[in-house]
Formats: sequence, structure tokens, C-alpha cells
Amino acid sequence: MPLQGPIVVVADTRAADLVEALRAAGAFPIVEAAWADVESALTKVDPEALVLADSCSDQARVAGLSDRLKARTGPFIPVLARAREDGGVILPDALSIAPSAPATRLASRLASAQRIRTLHSTVLRRVRTLASHGEAPPELPASDPLDEASVLLAGRGRSYPMLSVAVGERVGVVGALSVENAARALQARDIDGVVIGDGFGPRIVDALLTVMAENVRFRDLPVAMLAGHPGPIGRFAEYLPNLERIGEGPQRLVERFLPYVRLHAFGERLRRMLKSLDAKGMIDPDTGLLGHEAFWRDLNRAVGDAEKRGVGLSIARFSFNGSDRRSGVDAARLLSRLMRQVDFACREADNSIFAVFTDTDLRAAHVVARRLASILKNTTMAPDRKRIGIDAAVTLATLRPNDSVDSLIARVVGAAG
Repeated sequence: MPLQGPIVVVADTRAADLVEALRAAGAFPIVEAAWADVESALTKVDPEALVLADSCSDQARVAGLSDRLKARTGPFIPVLARAREDGGVILPDALSIAPSAPATRLASRLASAQRIRTLHSTVLRRVRTLASHGEAPPELPASDPLDEASVLLAGRGRSYPMLSVAVGERVGVVGALSVENAARALQARDIDGVVIGDGFGPRIVDALLTVMAENVRFRDLPVAMLAGHPGPIGRFAEYLPNLERIGEGPQRLVERFLPYVRLHAFGERLRRMLKSLDAKGMIDPDTGLLGHEAFWRDLNRAVGDAEKRGVGLSIARFSFNGSDRRSGVDAARLLSRLMRQVDFACREADNSIFAVFTDTDLRAAHVVARRLASILKNTTMAPDRKRIGIDAAVTLATLRPNDSVDSLIARVVGAAG
């Protein structure tokens, strides 16, 4: 995807290499501004992105720019900043990149961020269109995307405990002590970033990066490696633009890595919202399962159809002991990826999940539900976000002759009690 303009490049000393790289990537127009003139430049143009090519010693000016960006309405503006030599970043939550990184790497990373801006613009446009037609579209959550983000931590060396603590204090951690477990986690669940610690040899690291580079689903996934890692990573830069080696220790890695994780989680939130809008609000944008109204409507229809055709229909209730909203949403998203296309489900206010299996008798539903419960138990993020594993209980009921939706639900809920 070529870069979209206008792009504002902020630097007190002209960054010719960066400007040329942005031009080569198709960016137009490019507006160059000194730090003293950046607010004036933002008044004249509505930028698609902001690139901070050097730092600013005037903290009041930095704070003013930050406040201006926060006060904006409309699609977010990606801010990419060359990290300062003293280890800080120019702007809070900016997407930082090493000053020594090639300008072409910065341009490809900016293109990755602009893909999410395009998603945001599409969602906002669709919401406005629905609102203009008198419809009530679902709202984007106002919470920090980090609150629902999960990071895969792969490694088994001395840095693993420190990385686990540093990352786990901010987001959910999915641990993997082998490249096989890491690959399975990437395929099974939504991951918003990957941290590769020490303990893996060059071939293992190469294999893990190859898995991600070969799947377009992971194209924009942020990947951070400790600087001491063996093996070259430059050949993966074309396929993984957000891959970077960070050498200042676990805390510094987290500081530079989390803005990318937040952006990726925001992008996933936008994709779920688009699916909800495509389904005219029937899909819950938080989980990917049916919304309550759509679920009960479909359940009534499915019960009537099963009785008419004389086929089986079963319903399961998954409940999670000690779960909170975060783990409940995590379980619901996992279930939405695991269920058959002909089945449907919804999440309840108490974090339990009702799942309906169409054309399925009790024996077959028992096999499917137990398999799903086992996966949820061993894959769902625990409430403390620092480990995997939560108790998943499942109860089942199957449709009987002359059953109604109320009697069917009463049995599955009564069995749970």
C-alpha cells in the first residue's frame, strides 16, 4: 500500500533521507516544518500522518502538540518518532523507531499504521451513514485498547521471568516455551504483539519469524526482540514492518513496544466493528458473537425449524469460575473462532456463554461442547492477565418434542445450578 498524504515531517534540521524515502513510497504532499512551526502546519493541512524526525528541547511545545492531537475528531493521526538517544520518546504513545533505522523501514512502518487509520476512517464513515438514516449503530468502546490486548511471550532463557513481569503488568501474556507452542498460540487466538526473549537459537528464531512472515494475517503484528538475539532479522523487514530489536532491557522494551501493541489492538477492535456494521448490528463488536437480540431471535427460528424438520438441536452453557469481564470477553472471542458456521452463540452479562448447535443431537453436542470447554479452559486468559487457564464448566440440553425456547433454556440453566 503506497503512503497517503499529506504527511507532516517535523525536524529542526532537514531530514533529507527521510523525505526522499517517503516520496519514493508515494507520499504526496510532504510538508516539512520546524518544531516552532508544527502547530501552524497542522492548521494549514489535515495530515494523514505525522513524522517526528528529531527531538524537541521545549517540553511545552511537545505538550502543546500532544494536546492538539488528543483534541482532534475524526480518524486518528499516526505519529511515528525517531527515538531519542537518551532512551526517551518525543511524544507520549508515539510509535518509536531507532534513529539508525533505514528511512525505508520508517516508511514501511508508517504504511502499516496508515492501514489502521484507513480502517478507522471506514468505520467512522459507516457509522455516520447509518446515523443519517436514523439507525443506531454500535459504538466504539472508549476504553484503552491495551485493556484487552494480549502479547505472546516466546522464550525460555534468563530474561523470560523479567519480561513476563514487565509485559504482564500492562497487558495479557500468553507464554510459549517452544516455537511450536508459539505457532499454535498465533493460530488459535488473537495476538496483538510478540516478544521474543532469549533461550532460542538462530534457527528457532528464524523458523518463528518465517511462520509470521508467510501469513498476511500477521503482516502488521508488532514483534520485539532483545538485542542479544542471534541471527539476522533484516530479511524479514519487508514482510514484518513492525519487527525491531530493542536492547535496553525489559522495561525499555515495554515502553517502546506497547504503543504498537495498542495500535494493533485498536485495529482488531475496528475489524470487529466493521463485521458488526456489515451484519447490521446483529454481531457484538466486542466479541464477534451474536448480540442478545439477534441470538434470541435466531434461537426461536432454529427451534421452530428443528421441530418442523424433525432434526436435532442442542444448546450448551459455558460458565467460568472466577472470571471477570476481560477473561469473559477473551473466552467469547476464542469461541467465535472455534464454532462451526452453522452454529451461533452469545455472551451473557455474567460472562457465561450460550452456544447453539444446529442439526446436532445430545451425544454429538456433548463431544463438541467438551472439546470447546477444554480449549477454553487451557487457552483463556486468567483474570490476573499473567497466565493462561480458567475453570470452564459446561452444561447441555437438547430439544425435546413440544419444547419451547423457555423450557430448553430452563433445563440448561437448571442443570448448571
